[in-house]
Amino acid sequence: MTTRYVALLRGINVGGNNLIKMSALKACLEALGMLNVSTYIASGNVLFDAPRASGAETGAKRERSDRGHEARLARALETGLSKAFGYEARLTLRSPEEMQALVKKAPKGFGKDAAKYRYDCIFLFEPLTAKEALPLVPQKEGVDQLWAGDRVLYSARLIAKVTSSRLNRIVGTKAYQSMTIRNWNTSSKLAALLAK
Repeated sequence: MTTRYVALLRGINVGGNNLIKMSALKACLEALGMLNVSTYIASGNVLFDAPRASGAETGAKRERSDRGHEARLARALETGLSKAFGYEARLTLRSPEEMQALVKKAPKGFGKDAAKYRYDCIFLFEPLTAKEALPLVPQKEGVDQLWAGDRVLYSARLIAKVTSSRLNRIVGTKAYQSMTIRNWNTSSKLAALLAK
């Protein structure tokens, strides 16, 4: 039995750093035992099937078991990618259910006014929680808006004042090492692709 995931890699193909072709990324995950591997755009989004954790648990116990399996799988993928491409790979995994919830639980109106706002999802790496991350992300009043979700922060920046946004200031912080950012269009598209 398998489980579908999207791996969201941080720090590849950005600013000329950690350049990885998507065909090579796909081949690497296949070599690591992942099935039905596909990529979406060049920012490090990989959809795949992975063997499911064994066990007959139900409810909360099953959820803890699945999270533990997911954490082990993420570490194994990071190790494999680091060896294959010569950089310190970091990634976070999301299930189809988590990505559907990301879309359904977005703040009211989020993503609806693309002419006025730039919308992003800041995916958090465990153990960093949204509650912990929220005060660590710099905001400028009247420009930046942030909302906490489940292992994600939703961000909206006023396009007319985007140069005044403080979101980019997070790049030099320790917290930035525990997150990766995707725009809303990419995030919602990944949710749709996982639902197929």
